[in-house]
Amino acid sequence: MKEENVILVNEDDQPIGLMPKMEAHEKALLHRAFSVFIVNKSGEIMLQQRAEDKYHSPLLWTNTCCSHQREGETNIEAGKRRLQEEMGFEVELKELFSFIYKAPFDNGLTEHELDHVMIGYYNDVPDINPEEVASWKWMHPSNIKQDISDNPQEYTAWFKIIFERFYDYLVEHSEKSSW
Repeated sequence: MKEENVILVNEDDQPIGLMPKMEAHEKALLHRAFSVFIVNKSGEIMLQQRAEDKYHSPLLWTNTCCSHQREGETNIEAGKRRLQEEMGFEVELKELFSFIYKAPFDNGLTEHELDHVMIGYYNDVPDINPEEVASWKWMHPSNIKQDISDNPQEYTAWFKIIFERFYDYLVEHSEKSSW
């Protein structure tokens, strides 16, 4: 399988080139990414546990799905594609905000991403792809916040950053669902 490229961007999210995903992570270059949060009628967020074979952060808990946009793909198109690939369903998504973060990993790779955060609403059981996802669960944002505080090693770096910086925003949008 051919390695996917990521879209290298400047801090204003303007594309400046393409690079193979692993090379961008080895060189810690800023690239475009997205994180999808799915919320149910009870205001709980669907979390996924990353598959054991992931190249970084295996078996850690994180938001519903995340990945990188492909060239020519909008943020929403990318989010819908990856949600289907990882969790086995599709819903309408709304982009909430974006932010830049940098997180080095023990394996020598670094995530340096301009991350577009999206939200969608779903109230059913996903059909997870076991190559991508080990497990999943629904959790209320306040319980997630407490668990991150108690067990930070159980969560991905980007998820902890999103939760720390944007907890109130996520709670507000999970309570204002479009049900």
